[in-house]
Amino acid sequence: MPRILIAGCGYVGAALADLFHDAGWEVEGWTRSAQSAASLAGKEYKVSTIDITDGEQVAGSTGKFDAIIHCASTRGGDAGLYRRVYFEGARHLLEHFAPPAFLFTSSTSVYAQDNGEWVTEESAAEPGHENGKILRQAETLVQARGGVVARLAGVYGPGRAALLKRLMKGEARIDSENDRFINQVHRDDAAAALFLLLNGQGKRGKIFNVVDSEPVRQSECYRWLAQRLNRPLPATGPALSPRKRGRSHKRVSNTKLRALGWTPRYPSFVAGMEKSVLPSLAQEPL
Repeated sequence: MPRILIAGCGYVGAALADLFHDAGWEVEGWTRSAQSAASLAGKEYKVSTIDITDGEQVAGSTGKFDAIIHCASTRGGDAGLYRRVYFEGARHLLEHFAPPAFLFTSSTSVYAQDNGEWVTEESAAEPGHENGKILRQAETLVQARGGVVARLAGVYGPGRAALLKRLMKGEARIDSENDRFINQVHRDDAAAALFLLLNGQGKRGKIFNVVDSEPVRQSECYRWLAQRLNRPLPATGPALSPRKRGRSHKRVSNTKLRALGWTPRYPSFVAGMEKSVLPSLAQEPL
């Protein structure tokens, strides 16, 4: 039975761990906090509290893995936290375990294009913000070791939908001067993509965008949500707070990933909200 480590068994990682467990893999999940590990106590696989930013903790773990997925997230944070979680975390895992297969979850925020153009994995990835530069350094490290890089778009799903949360809290704004494209992916589609890439389909050292098939302007998201929920449109004007990842305005292509056989269950924001997020609100409020 192949053995896999999900380093960062959180929102996406737990869904991914479920997929591997159901497929017959021996799964171990790591979380940074004991509280997160406790929330997964009912799972049929082992979940341990290990902080991948701590090299001694990683080095003190035992066992071998046929594959490791670095799926940890900072959920925001400054450049120092990004470096510890993404770059140092990946380095600790690679150096201690030297796994036959390694998959690193990065972000489409590394693309800094701002003219609404389509970008592919071959497009320039030259982020101007420090966090994006650290992600690129981590990607380079992983690729040099033969690992696969998955650049995830903004993840949403049951219990997590940033645009909906802003609308419900009255914090949404329609900025006609900077109405950028939003690139998103449903959690379950992201997990399915990572499962596919790790199961012999990803190419060593390659990069894949993990994003749905229909980039949409932010204003269109807000207008659809307001109409669907029978709420007033957001006020017009600049955002209440600046974007932490810097300004970008691009459409990210998933053509390369779809060529491997991946088909998103929720190909658009509307499909994901209508079929998954909105029906789940009563059980999992944002």
